[in-house]
Amino acid sequence: MMNLSTTEILILVVGFTGQAMFFMRFFVQWLYSEKHRRSLIPTAFWYFSLGGSLLLLTYAIIKRDPVFIVGQSTGFIIYTRNLVLIRREKNEKAEPQNSD
Repeated sequence: MMNLSTTEILILVVGFTGQAMFFMRFFVQWLYSEKHRRSLIPTAFWYFSLGGSLLLLTYAIIKRDPVFIVGQSTGFIIYTRNLVLIRREKNEKAEPQNSD
């Protein structure tokens, strides 16, 4: 049996939690699409993506895996950008329209 230190167990928890968040984004997207009877991506998908990416990036940095670091860094930027676009659209819809 493996003898893991507390630090190693914490690192594994971070990695597996990140993986679980990535699973949840697909699960949420699937349920949301089924509910609306068409393919849609809810905002929660991007939050799970961002959270999972952050945790997996942390795991990759700890493990010093350059391939994984580059992949998760890129995704983190894309997920953040999608959330910015969603927020911008909501703010634009909330503003009163000028008909001058």
